[in-house]
Amino acid sequence: MRRRTSAVRRRLATVRARAALGTTAVVAAALVAAGLAVLLSLRADLTDQAERRADDTARTVALAVASRVPDVTPYSRLDLPDDEDRPVQVVAEDGRLLAASEDLERISGTGVDAVRPRPPAAARPAGPRATGDRDTSSTSGTSRTSDSNDSNDSNDSNDSDDASDSDDGGAPPAPGRIDDDIDHGSGRATVDGESADMRFASVEVTDRAGRTVRVHAGASLAARESAVATAAATLLAGLPVLLLVVGGSTWLVARRALGPVEGIRREMAAITASENLARRVPQPATHDEVADLARTTNETLAALEAAVERQRRFVADASHELRSPIASLRTQLEVGAAHPHLLDVAGAVADVTRLQRLAADLLLLARLDAGERPGDGRVDLAALVREEVAQRPADRLPVVPRGSCGPPVEATGSRAQLARVLGNLLDNAQRHGRSRVEVSVGRTAEGPFLAVADDGAGVAPRDRERIFERFVRLDEARGRDDGGAGLGLAIARDVAAGHGGTLTAAAAPGGGALFTLRLPPAAGGWKVPRRPV
Repeated sequence: MRRRTSAVRRRLATVRARAALGTTAVVAAALVAAGLAVLLSLRADLTDQAERRADDTARTVALAVASRVPDVTPYSRLDLPDDEDRPVQVVAEDGRLLAASEDLERISGTGVDAVRPRPPAAARPAGPRATGDRDTSSTSGTSRTSDSNDSNDSNDSNDSDDASDSDDGGAPPAPGRIDDDIDHGSGRATVDGESADMRFASVEVTDRAGRTVRVHAGASLAARESAVATAAATLLAGLPVLLLVVGGSTWLVARRALGPVEGIRREMAAITASENLARRVPQPATHDEVADLARTTNETLAALEAAVERQRRFVADASHELRSPIASLRTQLEVGAAHPHLLDVAGAVADVTRLQRLAADLLLLARLDAGERPGDGRVDLAALVREEVAQRPADRLPVVPRGSCGPPVEATGSRAQLARVLGNLLDNAQRHGRSRVEVSVGRTAEGPFLAVADDGAGVAPRDRERIFERFVRLDEARGRDDGGAGLGLAIARDVAAGHGGTLTAAAAPGGGALFTLRLPPAAGGWKVPRRPV
């Protein structure tokens, strides 16, 4: 069980799985947002349509109210719509229901819950007659006439009450006037046993008798609810299918796109297992990031192979260089042990000195390869040239310094390492020069420089980069003791690169070789120390 769980976790942790899940989640969020927007837009549109139907119904009923003749068409006989989805109420200003749709059973949302008009208020009974009134028994005809008048008053009491309701102490509204403003609201109504949500429109109208009433007309929202429910069901049914298609497509596309990456991984694993740096990863024939990755990986493998090969050659050359003085020293010691009078002490000392120098060179190269930083000290190259030349009185050729007596030429770095570069260049010039060696120091717009020139045979253009490789000596006929180990120029270039500068070889103006060390300008500039007054 644990193995299955671990396998599932590994599969879900792959780039393909994360891409498929991420894309599916984004698409799901987008679809849900779009679906909600569609449903809300559909709901709002259908609600607007219901409001327009309610407005039309309210205007139609209001027109009928405004044009009715009070003595001919009472409110109870108004021609109201009898549709189930269009209930209507006509309400007086005091909240009394004057007329309603025939099959209306229940309503809410208009402010008037009544569904049947109330009968008009009965005429108030006459109070006690005052003393001295005439006896009505002798005037029966008059009494009948009075009763007839009371009956007429009762029939017209609705209209008279309506007129009195419109009197609010101000100017009465114009007869037949329909208000331009329509109010809207939501509610619910039951018509002929069918209940539905409604959207109501309310408008005020004044009839010909000067009475102001309010018409409430509703429009059913059943179509809206049905359409929204159908659309929501369709979206919910299609969402899983669409997400499944999106997730599967993303999985397949990611699998196809990452196929070369798996090939690169397998090849790198094989290279690691075999330790064969000559192998290369497959590079797809595309121009995407995977192809760039494969190309960069192959370039890295090539650089690593070159570095390993250079390290192997370095170790082999170092072993070869160490073998000769050690073998010579051992031979001299063995001869001296057997025949003390034949011991070459001077030769033994020379071999030890050579071993010491070679060991120091190898140690310095190891530190440079490890990334040792030169430091940020300030070095005056002019003073450095003066001091180094003064310490070499036994050189075979005279050294002519130029520019060392001028103003300070500042550089940033390690004085010991820069002195080592100058010493190696002077040693090389002493070995190859014929009559003299010149050392120049100065400053250009790019920064300070130091140049060493000799008047020897010079360096062929094809060899001007090769001479800076380790254990390379162009004059193979010359003995190792005279030619050195071939590390001086390699150390000098590595030190220059560590200081952010360059070391190049060129032809000297008067013939021979010219080696130029260029360094970046020192930060802050050189400050000449003030002398005490």
